[in-house]
Amino acid sequence: MKLTIERAALLKALGHVQSVVERRNTIPILSNVLLSAGVGKLAFSATDLDMEITESSPAQVESAGQVTAPAHMLHEIARELPEGAEVTLSFTSEDPRLEIRAGRSRFNLPVLPAGDFPVISSEGLSDRISIDTSDLIHLIDKTRFAISTEETRYYLNGLYLHEVVEDGVHKLRAVATDGRRLALAERFSPEGFFGGQGVILPRKAVGEVRRLLDDAGETVAMSVSAQKVRFDFGHVAMTSKVIDGAFPAYEGVMPRDNKRVMRLDSGLFAAAVRRVATISTEQSRGVGLSVETGRITLTVRNMDAGQAVEELEVDYDGAPFDTGFNARYILDVTAQIGGEIAEFRFAESASGGTVQDPTLVLDPTDAGVQYVLVPMRV
Repeated sequence: MKLTIERAALLKALGHVQSVVERRNTIPILSNVLLSAGVGKLAFSATDLDMEITESSPAQVESAGQVTAPAHMLHEIARELPEGAEVTLSFTSEDPRLEIRAGRSRFNLPVLPAGDFPVISSEGLSDRISIDTSDLIHLIDKTRFAISTEETRYYLNGLYLHEVVEDGVHKLRAVATDGRRLALAERFSPEGFFGGQGVILPRKAVGEVRRLLDDAGETVAMSVSAQKVRFDFGHVAMTSKVIDGAFPAYEGVMPRDNKRVMRLDSGLFAAAVRRVATISTEQSRGVGLSVETGRITLTVRNMDAGQAVEELEVDYDGAPFDTGFNARYILDVTAQIGGEIAEFRFAESASGGTVQDPTLVLDPTDAGVQYVLVPMRV
């Protein structure tokens, strides 16, 4: 195998694929990237057995072939090479090393046989449907912070992507929850979506998809099966196993009859939460909220550090009530609000609350983006 590739193309492709490679591996070949030289192109592939990213870049191929080399080391070399450099990669069976040349620089890296490199099959995937890149970015950015990190409830360790039909309108919905807060976002469903076949994208896959979306075009192609999901971004493709489990029936925990509506400046509210939370302990970061007409009072009590109280003006005209939430959860939600105003809705029992960004509603019948917070004792 021998080829020449531009340093920028090499660096971009390695940057996309090497992020899936774990730094510590018990299986040596999983630390490597598969390099496949063909007619006019060099293909890259990396995997951790649950997810695979592939990409192809134009190259001047003198002789075709395949080999695997350490992914992170190859990426570091490409990053340190001078801009505009022409990089030559060569490998022969006589020398069990990959030679890298660029100007006066030369490197030799250990290799492993390409035949031992694992490949995730794309068999069984559905026909591809096209999703607007901006819609997918929106769904991920507005919900992924709520993905659970507790491995015991593995079915919550991902983003539930599925289609819902409300009032005859088909919508693509993303939901994430850790059992104490829930994030829900939706966009109009793309034509030909997979109906009731929802998928739970693992947390790592969600992060990789979001990163690849930054370099994607206007649309992304998506295919699913009961075990896998594939995203095509043009010259880059990512295939991932999905979480094999049933996502909870989240609709049943959504607070209903939220007749108490409070509107406030999300930036001022977040700043006030940060201030009063400075005296709370790490184990109990509860912020008490006392709501009355035109005003909300934030209170944090700490037996050792004392008490913090702050008042804010709000748009609320109803019966007074008290509730409280984890400070970090409040800040996570307010960070997602795109406009200045956040809308909080509470049931009469104040047993839970929803937060909505009024600027992100698709139409009068749409929820847009909703966040559910479970109250805590404070």
